[in-house]
Amino acid sequence: MSIKRYGVEGGKGTGGQHLPFARAVEADGWLYVSGQVPMVNGEVITGNVVAQSHQAIRNLLAILAEAGYTPEHVVRCGVWLDDPRDFSSFNTVFKEYFGENPPARACVVSSMVVDCKVEIDCIAYKSPSA
Repeated sequence: MSIKRYGVEGGKGTGGQHLPFARAVEADGWLYVSGQVPMVNGEVITGNVVAQSHQAIRNLLAILAEAGYTPEHVVRCGVWLDDPRDFSSFNTVFKEYFGENPPARACVVSSMVVDCKVEIDCIAYKSPSA
């Protein structure tokens, strides 16, 4: 089995804190992307759930692209929302990125570790020979 880790050399969290995990890990065609929050340069962006959802998904897609995957390769997403009233707004944003090829998905309401409204992770797959 071949395992490749992305982003272990120094991912940064709020306040420049070093994060002790990989942004993503690839194993035999499977890519597991760690939870992404609406962060830019180590700081959570301000804004409502729509703005924060766009940023969190863009962060997720950037990691997919770095590993050579596209949204069509995503087979499952996990979503955490801070407020259940944001479910419909999040779905509208999610559909913009995954509407043509929607993955399986779970969505729960949870307190966030950082001060944000949304977090998203995913599992993607492409044939190792692709």
